[in-house]
Amino acid sequence: MKLNLNAISLFSSAGIGELLLDKIGINIVAANELLPKRAECYKHFNPTTNIITGDIRNPEVKDQIKKEINENVKLLLATPPCQGLSSLGKNKIQSHFEEDDRNYLIFDIFDIIDSGDFDYILIENVPKFLNMYFPYKGEYLHLEQILNDKYSSDYTIEAAVLNAKDYGISQTRPRAIVKIYKNTLSWGWPEVEPEIPLIDAIGHLPSLESGEKSNIPWHEAKEHNDRAVIALKHTPTGQSALKNEFYYPKKANGDRISGFHNTFKRMHWNQPAHARTTYCGSISSHNNVHPGRKMDDGTYSDARVLTLLETFIVSSLPTDIDFPPGTTDNFIRTVIGESIPPLMLMKILSQINN
Repeated sequence: MKLNLNAISLFSSAGIGELLLDKIGINIVAANELLPKRAECYKHFNPTTNIITGDIRNPEVKDQIKKEINENVKLLLATPPCQGLSSLGKNKIQSHFEEDDRNYLIFDIFDIIDSGDFDYILIENVPKFLNMYFPYKGEYLHLEQILNDKYSSDYTIEAAVLNAKDYGISQTRPRAIVKIYKNTLSWGWPEVEPEIPLIDAIGHLPSLESGEKSNIPWHEAKEHNDRAVIALKHTPTGQSALKNEFYYPKKANGDRISGFHNTFKRMHWNQPAHARTTYCGSISSHNNVHPGRKMDDGTYSDARVLTLLETFIVSSLPTDIDFPPGTTDNFIRTVIGESIPPLMLMKILSQINN
């Protein structure tokens, strides 16, 4: 059954996470994105949505968003940048935290909530977002504490970390999910599903070497430098080329490259892909290399990162997706790395009224 809900989206990026929401009857009437290029891509995917481009901290931009709120808009989606006071971040000194106004973006969401009468609100981000501290009433509190103080009289607030690999997506990608819904309504959690290993997700696609193309849309291999390719041709499935005794990654001058154990590393066929980050196009970044297959000569095929088609599949994007003309490989990988997998968001929201 379709939900037939009108929604507003904040910090919308290029709209990757929302690509499947029309399938469950969610209509995004307005979206706000800071960066024009991402906003243009969002408009390409959602031509009927009013895209409000600009900084939500700008009073004029915020007023435009508020004008879109009416009695028919019952869902708010928000993925604010994950700045906050955390032992992991650069804002380790309290005074630096207080001077960085990006750390207050969460309060702009509260302003939008307070301007409407939403039935359902979803805030999602990276897992550490739930452990960050925000200034509130003279204290530093976690987001869930602040939400309960502000809204628990009218809303039920639930927070959890869910992993995309548990919801029909062949990718290990944990996300912090905060559900806020009126006390008189219901909103369940999606059921956990069996993991999908890479062999089942992309094993049917033809092998490609660095720089090669196929006649399948989006299935062409990025070109990598020969030094990395040689090293990875001698790297077994699931291993890092940094561990190779002879064929290891080298700098242009021949010096050995050092790095973390999960760089220059092939993925496993029998596991989901590792998280597709904004750097998923870099062969030297974390867990980005195709698993490969052992060849007759003892080397391994597919010394490359996943193609865009393979990236779409493990990120649950439609394989026939059409990006705006001229969109670069790097831009596509970046916006995918910024976003929640669309199937994951769809399954979370489909539990509304359940």
